[in-house]
Amino acid sequence: MGSEAATPRNRPVVVGVDGSPSTPATVDLAAAEAARRSASLRIVHVWPGRYRGVFRSREAVPSKADGMRLLEVTHRRAALARPGLPIVTELLEGGAATTLTGCSGEARLLVVGHRDEPRTGSSWGSTAAYLAHHSTCPLLVNRGAGRDGPVVVASSARPSGAATLGYAFAQAALLGSRLVAVHSWIRPGAADGRAPTVVKGGYTEQRRAAEARLIDALAEWSARFPDVAVERLVVSDLDLACTIDRASHRGRLLVAGIGAHGRFAELLYGAGQVGLRGSTCPVALVPVGWPAPRPGAAASIAAR
Repeated sequence: MGSEAATPRNRPVVVGVDGSPSTPATVDLAAAEAARRSASLRIVHVWPGRYRGVFRSREAVPSKADGMRLLEVTHRRAALARPGLPIVTELLEGGAATTLTGCSGEARLLVVGHRDEPRTGSSWGSTAAYLAHHSTCPLLVNRGAGRDGPVVVASSARPSGAATLGYAFAQAALLGSRLVAVHSWIRPGAADGRAPTVVKGGYTEQRRAAEARLIDALAEWSARFPDVAVERLVVSDLDLACTIDRASHRGRLLVAGIGAHGRFAELLYGAGQVGLRGSTCPVALVPVGWPAPRPGAAASIAAR
């Protein structure tokens, strides 16, 4: 999972702010995450005034002074919420999606908000949806306050998903929460678009094999985090979207991976075949290979 030297301990938590109604809650979430990690907070606003890319907004562009005022207000809010937290602000220029992707290379966590009008398109908005596939550090999308429920992780049960499981276990340990691991199995024929072949007893066999894969994937992390209670949930691909939607309403945090295909991410931000709406708990997306905190480090942070 990476050497001790490779762990990005000294990087800040970065939050992107845009002045939308969700900005105050997003800043509060980022400040809490920075304090929990004993990290500094970097508040970034991307000013599009000189950007000439194809995705430039047709609406009136705020001035540079507007951007500076936004950074001043959000800095003051974070400082009041978390006294003593090291905070810096930065006004950047360009396209929000690509600029924040660059910021993710220097962060231990990137925090962004969601679109306020989900019915107008992708429920996260184009910037968050882009980051869901391109962020190089864990991405935390503010979807509202989480419940007092479990941390829920959508697991592929493949070796490439080890970083996602490690991150989920570490978050459950930090929060003192149980962990629900969701894994889906694909009905025969569904992967290539054909009508699934129904064979007597076949679904039972497929489900049993999927559960065995999940058990194997969880074994290493359960050994590393023995105090985290784990519940396994295996569902078919047909039930995955509904399961994730329910989890986002009832859980404290929803964790998924930033994979090559991004299937879980697409379900979460509404770009897939079934668009999910009204999710309430924050969503964390973890890139492949991201190092998980040591169990001892997680416990020491939680005690603060």
